[in-house]
Formats: sequence, structure tokens, C-alpha cells
Amino acid sequence: QIPVGTEIEGMNILGLVLFALILGVALKKLGQEGEDLIRFFNSFNEATMVLVSWIMWYVPIGIMFLVGSKIVEMEDIVLLVTSLGKYIFASILGHFIHGGIILPLIYFASTRQNPYLHPDALGLIFSLFSVSSSATLPSMIKCIEENNGVDKRIS
Repeated sequence: QIPVGTEIEGMNILGLVLFALILGVALKKLGQEGEDLIRFFNSFNEATMVLVSWIMWYVPIGIMFLVGSKIVEMEDIVLLVTSLGKYIFASILGHFIHGGIILPLIYFASTRQNPYLHPDALGLIFSLFSVSSSATLPSMIKCIEENNGVDKRIS
């Protein structure tokens, strides 16, 4: 049997990324005329980062109420607590292995420097410890720009 592809409803992300790249190149080609739109998109990006940081402060409260409503509906709380304890232990162990061993090894392999002695690398590694990339993105960008001197256009 030969598999037949099917059309999937949804957004065309690849087309959107390609359009954004072409628009960016076109705006740079315009020179001074395109600077206004580039400044708009930079301001829009900064405003979006502020919104994301606000949202990330209030997300734990919303999750607490979502989980709390499910806990109230449960009949066997002991089973829930033991299962949740096992999950939390496995999650913390996985984060420790990934953030404390794997990421420093990658840093060492790419820079040949001890990551545990470099304070900027530790900040970057611990910001990667979080599961959500949208929560760590502002702190990573700030760390890269201010502490490591990377140009804002690159970060």
C-alpha cells in the first residue's frame, strides 16, 4: 500500500515564517524608508515581552484553581498524592540531570570553558531549567545582551 497524503486544516507556519523573512529583507533594502516599520516591530516585540512577563506572573494562580477543582472532584486523595509525588520527583530529577549535567556539558563542548565557574553561563543554564520557553525568553535575551555583549539584532 502506498500512503496518500491528506491536506490538514490549520495555519501554514512555514509560509508565515518565509513571508516574515522576505519582509525583513525587503524592509532592510528600503533603507531609511523601512526604518519606521522596523522600529514599530521592535516596539511591538518589547510590548509583547512585557505582556508575556505579566502573564507568567499570573499563570500559577490560574493553574492552582484548575488543579484545585480537579482535586475536589477526586474520590481517592491518597492515590492522587502518591502519584503526584512520584511525578514531582521524576520531574525534578529530570530537570536536575538536564540543567545540571547535560546543558553544562553542551556549554563545555562548545566553548571549552568550565560552565560552573562562569556566572553568566550559570544564569543562562538556570533560565533554561524552566519548562516554558516563553517564560525564560526575556531573561535569556537580557542575559545574552547585557552580560555577554551580543548585539540586539542577533539576540
